[in-house]
Amino acid sequence: MNNSRIRVALKQLLVAPIRLLVSVVKYLYRPGRTNQSRRDLLQGRLWKLTSESRFAPLVTRLPSPFKDNLPEPSNQSPRSVSGINIDPVPPTNLHGRPVSRSIPLHRPPGAIDEFQFLKGCTRCGDCIEACPYDAIVKASDRLGIAAGTPVIEADHAACMMCEDFPCIQSCEPGVLTRSISPIMGTARVTQHLCLAHHSTTCTVCSERCPVAGAILVNDGKPIVDEELCSGCGVCRHVCPAPENAILLMPAYSRPGLPKA
Repeated sequence: MNNSRIRVALKQLLVAPIRLLVSVVKYLYRPGRTNQSRRDLLQGRLWKLTSESRFAPLVTRLPSPFKDNLPEPSNQSPRSVSGINIDPVPPTNLHGRPVSRSIPLHRPPGAIDEFQFLKGCTRCGDCIEACPYDAIVKASDRLGIAAGTPVIEADHAACMMCEDFPCIQSCEPGVLTRSISPIMGTARVTQHLCLAHHSTTCTVCSERCPVAGAILVNDGKPIVDEELCSGCGVCRHVCPAPENAILLMPAYSRPGLPKA
């Protein structure tokens, strides 16, 4: 009897860590969202363990609905007489950030937050002269306060994602910086305009894309991986469709410079 009890106890001691190991492996390698690999999932978990103050937030390619420009909730009810609000009107903050967003512009790689960009950019044109592909131009006067600042017009010339980023190196004001991801936006394929979706062999966008794996061809049809796409605009620049099939959207928001 004693030997059988000992064997059962040893078996339980051996089975427990095995079950724990299996549970950990299943948790780490459980199926993730579309376009996310197991490596990305693991890196994402490790990223959450890192202090937020060490790294700037990632570029936001697309807006999140129902989250922007919402007033902060207040627990205090406004004072009223017969249903009429009698609370004083708060003073206008002339030094704060504007509530309304400016229209997102297709900035060069490494551009900081748009509000800081407009305040810091001197319109010197050094990044324009440094670009070897003439992809950076000055914004037109119709863009108001953004007139004269550097933008990319992919229909004219696209960013070729240079390895050394001469545009960033030439920027003395620092509104273009390597401390920010060179994501400029994201591209999408408009299927009803794409030749490959109409029984025509066309893979020009995937062949010319400078970012490896950003455009995949599945069953002869190009698909943009928005996790890898940098928004350089090459796919739109080379698209041979009669009506351009690439929808290029600039980044909705970018991280700013860290506070001193």
